[in-house]
Formats: sequence, structure tokens, C-alpha cells
Amino acid sequence: MKALVYQGSNDVRVENVAEPTLQQNDDIVLRVTSTAICGSDLHLYRGAMPATEPGDIFGHEFMGIVEEAGSAVTSVKKGDRVVVPFVIACGSCFFCQHSLYAACETTNPDEGAALNKKSIPAPAALFGFSHMYGGIPGGQAEYVRVPQANAGPYAIPEGLDDEQVLFMSDILPTGYQAVLNAGVKQGSSVAIFGAGPVGLMSAACARMEGAEQIVMIDNQQYRLDFAQKAYGVETINFDQVDDVAEAIIQMSEGRRGVDAVIDAVGYEAKSHGGQLPAMDNFEVESSDIVLHQCMAAVRRGGSISIPGVYAGAVNGFLIGDFFDKGLTMKGGQTHVHDYLPTLLEAIDQGRLKPEAIISHRMKLDQAAEAYRMFDAKQDDCRKVVLTP
Repeated sequence: MKALVYQGSNDVRVENVAEPTLQQNDDIVLRVTSTAICGSDLHLYRGAMPATEPGDIFGHEFMGIVEEAGSAVTSVKKGDRVVVPFVIACGSCFFCQHSLYAACETTNPDEGAALNKKSIPAPAALFGFSHMYGGIPGGQAEYVRVPQANAGPYAIPEGLDDEQVLFMSDILPTGYQAVLNAGVKQGSSVAIFGAGPVGLMSAACARMEGAEQIVMIDNQQYRLDFAQKAYGVETINFDQVDDVAEAIIQMSEGRRGVDAVIDAVGYEAKSHGGQLPAMDNFEVESSDIVLHQCMAAVRRGGSISIPGVYAGAVNGFLIGDFFDKGLTMKGGQTHVHDYLPTLLEAIDQGRLKPEAIISHRMKLDQAAEAYRMFDAKQDDCRKVVLTP
């Protein structure tokens, strides 16, 4: 079969690889009908995520048709059309029982990214996301093995096409969890750093939850223009202002700061520019990071939500500012499974239209080109969907 294979930093290729087979009696093999490139895939593509090895198959946003099902699979059957959460959870451990699926303690044999983990098990395995998270082949391929099939794959009813529901695999629930973690509710004000796919889904979900003011920050004007048109946000191009946090404060009611901020960027971008940060033993050396802009822009007693990927350590973290302002901070991988019924209902009712962010539709054969274009932000690329 064909699959998108990592060969090294900025080097991915569509190659012929062996088709997956059932390995456990609760596996399924899925024929992929749609897959997408996620912003967090770019961390892998750039070689910025440790334990990413040549030969790894990327892709954690995908859906398709069940081709084979193990003897213990009861939740889906051959021929079912399903979307697959990027988090691989068992559905029965302590954390899964508490709807904390991304913390599943049974699916990841690797170490995870925590530097001071002690004896606590690693979090859940992820599809196509390095050998810190299970080294499980991803779905940017014609076929993919899906373990824990009684807990993960989510059947899609007739009447909804792939593009409407594909992003339920990651960016839509990630944006939704970011909004919930930020405490956004009717009348809230929120600033969203990063107008990539997760930032845009955060804006869509914040609007759905009743946010009154949404300020979106990026340096790609085409992204900001789209967000303004699609979600009615106010925008800040950080290449055009000297102090992003101060600009947000000046836009807020009473100039006290916004109620909440969402960092949909993560460790690869500083607050003034998009270059890679200095890295030494997985440590971000610069204190001039988006996270500090978030802390400065939020009001006292406000909330910071972090769906953007972080790993390792950040030097110069302003813990005194965090304490002085009495802030709340939440982050982590998404507990996808918990949100799917709510999000499917919102899509079915037309309250969410995640497919609106798609800018490019390409074939799997063109995946390497798509990565280069998405990474370089060429051709006003917001989101790429690939079909075999």
C-alpha cells in the first residue's frame, strides 16, 4: 500500500509499504477514505520532536471503512464508516473510567515526554506521533491498523460526508477542549494565539459557546482574514505591533485583560516570529514565548488554556506573574472520546461547520508536496485533506 513515510528532517515521501494486519483480537484494519495534515504533524516533519524515526508513518487525523475486525470487536463491524480519535485509549483503565482518555495508562509502552515522570505510567499512545507515544503507524496511508477498536472508532451516520466529520479525529475536539479548559461561556472575552487549524477550531467552538469577544493573533494575514470572515473575530498581526499583550489589553473591556487566553501555538514559536526556538536537551531557552504573552494579556483571576504542543522545559517561566495574577492554567492532549457525541450533534444541527477551514484537497500521492506547502504557508494554505 501507499503511505506517507518520514525519512528525516523536512523529508517525507509517499512509498509502498506492507499493508497492516490484525495483531490483537480487538484490532480493526481500516481502509482510509480521508486523512489530513495537522499542525502538530509539522513538529515531526521539521525534526523538532524527539524519537521520530525514519520509516515512521505519519497521520493522526483519519477516517474510513472497516475492512477487517478482530474476533473480540463488538462496537463496529466490517463495512462500518468510522472516524478514529487520534488518542488510543483502552476504555477501561482508571483514567478512561474518569473520561481522561488521553491519560490512558495501558496503551503506550514508551516513556512519554515528561522529564520528571517517576514511576507514573506514560500517557496514551497516539497514532503516527513518534516513539514517545507508542510508535503506532498513522493514517496518512491507504490502510491503517486501529488497536482498541471497542473504545476508539466512532460510527458516522448516513447523511454526513467525510469532510464534515473528519476533524472529529483531532482538531475539532482539541479546539473544543481548549475552549472548555479556558472556561469560555456566554459573554466571555478570549484571545487565541495562533490561527492555524486548532486556533480556528477554537474560535468556532468559542463562538458556539457564546463568547462575546474573540481576538485572534497570528502573522499570516490570510489566516486572520479568514478567521475574521468566518467567526467574527478581531485580529492582531504580531508582525505589525510592538507588544501583543498590551494591544490585547487595550482592546479588552476596562483595559483589564481578557477573561481567557488559548495558546494554540506551542513550543516551536516565539511571541515575535515563527522561527524554531533554541533547543538544548529538549529545553526552550528563550523566555520570550507565546505563553508569557498569554499570561500578560489575561485579566487577574483569568484562565490560560494550552492545546499547543509543549515538551521539555521552559527557562525563565514567570511563576511570580502567574501567582500574582491568580491564574488558572490547563493543558494536555485531548480526551477526544468524551466529546464526540456533543460535537457530532453540533455538526448535524449546523452549529459547527469544521469543513469550512479546508483550503486544499489533494491525493495521497501528493502528500509530500502538501507538507512542504503547509509548512511554508504557501498558496494561503489553511488545512489540507488527502484522499487515497
